[in-house]
Amino acid sequence: MPTRLRLRAAALTASAVLLSSVLAGCGDDAQDEDVTRQELSWKACPAPDEAQGGGPAPTPLPDDGEWQCATMKAPLDWNDPKGDTIGLELIRVRSTGTGNERIGSLLFNFGGPGGSGVATLPAFAKDYEKLRTRYDLVSFDPRGVGRSDPVICENDQQLDAYFQQDGTPDDAAERTQLLDSTKEFNDACEQESKKILPHVRTTDAARDLDLMRHVLGDDKLHYFGISYGTELGGVYAHLFPRRVGRAVFDAVVDPTQDPEQSTLGQTKGFQLALDNFAEDCVSKTEECPIGDSAQDVKNRIATLLKDLDGNPIQGIFPRRLTQTAATSGILQALYSQDFWEFLTEGLEEAYDGDGSTLMLLSDSMNGRSENGEYDNSTAAFTAISCADAKPRYDAAYVERRLPEFRAASPLFGDSLAWGMIGCTDWAVAGAADHPDVSAPGSAPILVVGNTGDPATPYEGAKAMVNALGKGVGVELTYRGQGHGAYDSKNPCVQGAVNGYLLDGKVPPTGTVCT
Repeated sequence: MPTRLRLRAAALTASAVLLSSVLAGCGDDAQDEDVTRQELSWKACPAPDEAQGGGPAPTPLPDDGEWQCATMKAPLDWNDPKGDTIGLELIRVRSTGTGNERIGSLLFNFGGPGGSGVATLPAFAKDYEKLRTRYDLVSFDPRGVGRSDPVICENDQQLDAYFQQDGTPDDAAERTQLLDSTKEFNDACEQESKKILPHVRTTDAARDLDLMRHVLGDDKLHYFGISYGTELGGVYAHLFPRRVGRAVFDAVVDPTQDPEQSTLGQTKGFQLALDNFAEDCVSKTEECPIGDSAQDVKNRIATLLKDLDGNPIQGIFPRRLTQTAATSGILQALYSQDFWEFLTEGLEEAYDGDGSTLMLLSDSMNGRSENGEYDNSTAAFTAISCADAKPRYDAAYVERRLPEFRAASPLFGDSLAWGMIGCTDWAVAGAADHPDVSAPGSAPILVVGNTGDPATPYEGAKAMVNALGKGVGVELTYRGQGHGAYDSKNPCVQGAVNGYLLDGKVPPTGTVCT
């Protein structure tokens, strides 16, 4: 299949919603139930299920901070607020602050679309420990994700085949196979998840956010959005500008781009990350084990991928490392500079005929656990992206656009361009070319862009600031590598973000951290 790049990390339409309609009562059998009056029943969190990625139940934090989980009811269809409800899964750990020290809840969305916040927050909680001095840290599985009425498409065996197929067709037969496989996947989504598919747009998730804010007892939404979470936050700000509290957008989606423009931007971004990876390898004092020069590093990777197109090597038994899987693994490693050493190791092994490390990286990209089970991130990513984005790109259109994508990245251009066919046969019409995030009257939103970000290129931060409107977006630049800035642990970035979220101190717009 074509590589689908998730943003920790789509487009949509947004329309103003009156308080009375957003916070209206709804229910299954009890039509007079008012979801705004529900009280969440917080309990010890269970182990993540397969759709969330599996693994053990979250362990207490070092100060004995216990993780609690609850289910919040929300309307299935926000246009029919007294109709059926769905359950949205939440997780929290309480603030260490007391009395006036505590501000309220800080809601996180880590991106995707399709990532489980219930599974992700405990894994990264130590990075946000300082914020916990004044906030309950809260995250959630958005509708269609994880335990929140997950979108289901193909089974594990079908997904293994789906992710192994040739995602860069070289002839008519391969093109037909790719198109047929994509249609089969999309048809399976409609068959298994028909009821939820029309109701997973980002506008729906933004309305869910406002219900969470209300049910959690906060007058304002305090929010930390990463990657796709910045798009969700921008849509929330557009719908509810007067309810925005202290908000931070990190690894920023460009809200002005349609899916093709966004994909082309990512193609350039990952090529830049590859260039930086190659330069870093050969600049080290010891010899770079995968090339004598930066160009040699990239040439050898290109040769490997070309060879794998017809001759896969052993991956993780019984699967073999195909060109598509290797490309996915390389892209996954380029998300973070912390992964570059694993990419070097994986390439060394692959040149010797062992594709296991690159396949592990590919499995991570695709949401496959060691036991062969997949989370529902691919299904949710597709459902949310296709419900949001109006454009539909067919094979003929992609073939016409290939030269520009190849110019942007000789290595990744074909793979990412063919990824645009994912919504062609989708059952639900897309909402718009791109989201509306204009938010006049909103409190300041700190927008953090990373100059070396491959998945959400740096230019998106400026575009978001401009789209939010005058006096709302406050831009901060981090001159670094990887997807996102706060988790780089750069003291300047973390100081600015913490200063705003904890103390309300807005840094000067245009601040640069190195």
